[in-house]
Amino acid sequence: MSKNISTTPPVSCTLCPRRCGADRAAGQTGFCGAGGTLKAARAALHFWEEPCISGTRGSGTVFFSGCTLKCCFCQNYPISAEGLGKEITIEHLAGIFLGLQEQGAHNINLVTPGQWRPWIIAALDIARAEGLRLPIVCNTGGYETVESVEAWRGSIDIWLADLKYVSSSLSAELSSAPDYFAQAKPAIEAMMAQAGHPVFDSEGILQKGVILRHLALPGHIDDSFAVLDRMAAWNEADPGCFIPSVMSQYTPFYKAAEHGIGRRITTYEYRRVVNHAMDLGLTAGYMQQKSSAREEYTPSFDLTGI
Repeated sequence: MSKNISTTPPVSCTLCPRRCGADRAAGQTGFCGAGGTLKAARAALHFWEEPCISGTRGSGTVFFSGCTLKCCFCQNYPISAEGLGKEITIEHLAGIFLGLQEQGAHNINLVTPGQWRPWIIAALDIARAEGLRLPIVCNTGGYETVESVEAWRGSIDIWLADLKYVSSSLSAELSSAPDYFAQAKPAIEAMMAQAGHPVFDSEGILQKGVILRHLALPGHIDDSFAVLDRMAAWNEADPGCFIPSVMSQYTPFYKAAEHGIGRRITTYEYRRVVNHAMDLGLTAGYMQQKSSAREEYTPSFDLTGI
């Protein structure tokens, strides 16, 4: 059922925690780089998410242009920071969703969609009216407002969210977001309250719930410990309220070397992070193998499927 969401670009944008006030209706771009016309860079089956997302047939993944964070190590930097993408209509996006379903996707996976939320919700409404029946995944860096999470209600089934940092100085240095944890903590709590405990189908594919990711960074495992401590507190308060995913795939892309993280994480560092997670009881989820830090896991942004 349509929510009658307006796709008129905001004249003073407050879609993300930065509330930068960009007049996107007049063609001004916000901090995220998004203007007044929906823009995406890739739509295809993706096989490198967690097994309960990618399954055997792949996740129907749409990569949107722009990002509300400015992570110096972003593996998707051509689309998140450099403006790569193609302008499309909401009707075209609805057709992309339906096409991914026809290809056998287990779900529709929206990567960094927050800056385009009204447009995407409208496209989902059109696609559902035309037969879209897959679970919808919001693949987010975790830098959201509680209001934004609530605005997605009824459109998102699965939250695939990062919890990147606890340290405000680290999040300021690496992602230009000193308030990252202050925003992410209540937003993630709202995601868990909205989605409820994980629900799987007969194939083991997630149908609703929250996967909470943390990417361990070289030289910063103390902050990883703090992130895992926060995850453990949530799990202790409500056991099984999310699926933890501890990741080793950090690769020094983009401007990482300029910020002191121009190397991969060592086996010793990652083992310490994994051991801390296990000591905290965060075992009912995923721990990547160290070999996951491979550049070929990053898709080519060549406008495939757009």
